[in-house]
Amino acid sequence: MDTEEFRLPRSREANERLHAMIPGGAHTYAKGDDQYPEGLAPVISHGHGAHVWDVDGNRYIEYGSGLRSVSLGHAHPRVLEAVRREIERGSNFVRPSIVEVEAAERFLATVPTAEMVKFTKNGSDATTAAVRLARAVTGRPRVAICADHPFFSTDDWFIGTTPMSAGIPAATTELTVSFPYGDLPATEELLTRYQDEIACLILEPATTHTEPPPGYLEGLRELADRHGCVLIFDEMITGFRWSEAGAQGLYGVVPDLSTFGKALGNGFAVSALAGRRDLMERGGLRHSRDRVFLLSTTHGAETHALAAATAVQTTYAEEGITAQLHALGERLAAGVREAAAGHGVGDHIVVRGRASNLVFATLDENGQPSQQYRTLFLRQLLAGGVLAPSFVVSSALDDADIDRTVDVVAQACAVYRKAVDAADPTPWLAGRPVKPVFRRLA
Repeated sequence: MDTEEFRLPRSREANERLHAMIPGGAHTYAKGDDQYPEGLAPVISHGHGAHVWDVDGNRYIEYGSGLRSVSLGHAHPRVLEAVRREIERGSNFVRPSIVEVEAAERFLATVPTAEMVKFTKNGSDATTAAVRLARAVTGRPRVAICADHPFFSTDDWFIGTTPMSAGIPAATTELTVSFPYGDLPATEELLTRYQDEIACLILEPATTHTEPPPGYLEGLRELADRHGCVLIFDEMITGFRWSEAGAQGLYGVVPDLSTFGKALGNGFAVSALAGRRDLMERGGLRHSRDRVFLLSTTHGAETHALAAATAVQTTYAEEGITAQLHALGERLAAGVREAAAGHGVGDHIVVRGRASNLVFATLDENGQPSQQYRTLFLRQLLAGGVLAPSFVVSSALDDADIDRTVDVVAQACAVYRKAVDAADPTPWLAGRPVKPVFRRLA
């Protein structure tokens, strides 16, 4: 593997064109070229299964596909068949399509802990609708978010709490408070401090790195009930990857509201707000109380996206996709850990998380998280044909893909060891280090 000879001239030129027209050069900050080594941010031409090709003609084994949305692999035949069928029948009408009925029935059968569902296009809209609904039904102004979870919405109530808070009025941000994951006493103290002010607790039921401590989700359920607030599970990541019914189906704790997206459409734009009938109906017509403007989107019920979601759920159920994701992830994690240990960097390249949702940490010679060492590692992976901002698997991967990935990781570990021994990764960076998504200055 020779990173010095690995160049992406067409991708580099395409990135310049992107930045000239699109703020940030991408439509999601996590896809920005600042997240990749300088000059090595591939621009994708196309993908199939677990592989993608860039505009320079390089082929990669891809992980974290579509920011975890493409869990079945690109251009999955069952999904494409369903999409093509509906596109030929029209995509949007002045009244609901029968596809909306079928998609809702399929979703509620897959996630039986929910009683009603409303579809939209992205996760931010769904989580903001959940927060708005919680505020409406409780009459309370404050939102309590889990401080240990990186993202909930592009809307003011959340973004104002991040380092990228420019443009968000302080008065809005002051209404959002936070609690630590896994700490019930701290959460109870927060609810007591803001007694009768907190409308909801919103969190991912499991984190990227750890499982919920025993009794934690049950304890949150009890706290929410006792303090009269709404419990919201953000299942954008855990939905389908933890179980077909999400984390709530796996752990057996039922939230009042939950939000799904990402894997739901296998890359097609669809997300969902689901929950208790008495709460969800407040956004409907069959009640006599104040109306809640819950979700009303022109493209929220595009037939092809809902058909994709229905096909995805059917595929998960019939083919045991969640189990496949776990098996692939376990094989990958074991291989990466063995490769890292074999080169003496097992304490520096650390694989974390549930097998179906693996991430990796890059630690320096002092055991501290390092963007410089991440840059070194990513450079080596890219040059070896592995595109891996994370190690999140899709079911399209096969054993040969995993074995090839482990081989590339092993070669990267050899270079990593040299940098650790030198206590300086700089000679292997060839440019500025990658940057965190959330930062105050560009």
